[in-house]
Amino acid sequence: MVAFGSFLPWIDTAVGSVSGARGAGLWTFYAAMLGLAGAIVPLRRVAAVQAAVFAGVALVVPLWQVVHLLTLVGTDGWVPGPGLVLVLGGGVLAAAATAQLFRPSATTISTGPSTSSRTSRD
Repeated sequence: MVAFGSFLPWIDTAVGSVSGARGAGLWTFYAAMLGLAGAIVPLRRVAAVQAAVFAGVALVVPLWQVVHLLTLVGTDGWVPGPGLVLVLGGGVLAAAATAQLFRPSATTISTGPSTSSRTSRD
């Protein structure tokens, strides 16, 4: 979502749209490539750190873009484009994946000795 949304229009105005590739979309695309690399890393903690960096960029950059536009012109004359929405949505999904990666997995949690009782049939 983030890699695709980085090149779509981020801002739609009455006179045309502004592509994400002309500015901050390149940063989110680079972060998406880092996230893709983190998805294939076999080390869980390294993948979690890469996912955290990816999620941070994919959340902060579009939010900064919206706040920046709101301070410049307010809400008159522009709407968020599909690229901005896709990047922000991908950032939310990446943040959820990051939280799952930082939680310990079921295989790493020590459960101790088994307490189940077994009955044998005679």
